Amino acid sequence: MSEARNYFAWLHRVASRELGRRVVEVGCGVGNFTATLLDREAVIAVDNDDDCLARVRDRFMNQTNLQVFSGDVSDGAFLEVARFHPDSCVCLNTLEHIEDDVQALRNMASVLTPRGVVVLLVPAFPALYGPIDRNLGHCRRYRRSDLAKLANDVGLRLLRVRYMNMAGFFGWWMNARVLRRDTQSARQIAFFDQLVVPLMSRVESAIPPPFGQSLLAVMEKPEKPA
Repeated sequence: MSEARNYFAWLHRVASRELGRRVVEVGCGVGNFTATLLDREAVIAVDNDDDCLARVRDRFMNQTNLQVFSGDVSDGAFLEVARFHPDSCVCLNTLEHIEDDVQALRNMASVLTPRGVVVLLVPAFPALYGPIDRNLGHCRRYRRSDLAKLANDVGLRLLRVRYMNMAGFFGWWMNARVLRRDTQSARQIAFFDQLVVPLMSRVESAIPPPFGQSLLAVMEKPEKPA
């Protein structure tokens, strides 16, 4: 998705500083964010779409530090990822697609070493839920309190949670509540990535926004079970 290269670069700057050296990426898709992680010691790219994983394998065929794993994060088979001894897990714009998000997050936590972190990016504000969400397969949008409860339910400690993409909040509201669109146009995506993201990413790096289209959360696995 070349038209969103600025967006993925922004996500990398925000999320990568929270991640360790051995990263599980849940919901890797065709590898756009994966590409930003390949300076790590190990990257385990996980998805349940075999066509996407085939593209990831072809795209990064010479990356010896990349492992590709086919499976659903909410299934028990995902726990096999623990053999790679990951110290962090990143799940960007994926948890909202999973019906049992509690089990999915519990499995992410289970495969991590003690003091490992989970970094989540999820859509914010249930009130914004609209036709585009439904067509994208979103089961929900999240509040801060939802993420705090999720962390508590699976035994993780919520370290940080912040909004991202204040401009996107207004665009999503317009699409969902006024225009009632069921898809985002290529023109909208290109305008956002090329003109909005470069400025907004600098502003939000200096001043965390009071609201936004998305929530970024960082959760830590305790050294010993509670």
